[in-house]
Amino acid sequence: MARKRTLDLKTLRAQADAAEAREKEDVEETEEEEESDEEPADGEGEVETSDEGGDDDDEDKPKAKPKKKAAVKKKATTTKRTRAPKEPPRMKAIWVVFDNGSKRVKEFAYPNKADAEAFLAEKIEEKKGTFYITLVKEPLT
Repeated sequence: MARKRTLDLKTLRAQADAAEAREKEDVEETEEEEESDEEPADGEGEVETSDEGGDDDDEDKPKAKPKKKAAVKKKATTTKRTRAPKEPPRMKAIWVVFDNGSKRVKEFAYPNKADAEAFLAEKIEEKKGTFYITLVKEPLT
């Protein structure tokens, strides 16, 4: 199975130059047509001397060539819009004393760690179960 050959840089450059030349010709032709379409103001330009009327005007004008399709322009790359992420809710830190079943026994504000440790010591002496203290962050309400 044969592979297609990729074009070398010289061939690609020649094709690009040819396309640019065609575009320039199209622009020049449209400019010439616009200039010939403009009618001179009174007292300027040509004076018509024919007896038949407007039939000669069609013969004097060059025939308009069909316009070639313009090269497809690349769209400007646009950046994708991203939504701003929602701000996470503000959090507060608290000390929580848990029992062996991970149930909350009591909560203390963050600055009151000494009170939480004292409560933990009381619970350990009071019951034979296991208790522990942990810092927990909760949404601020």
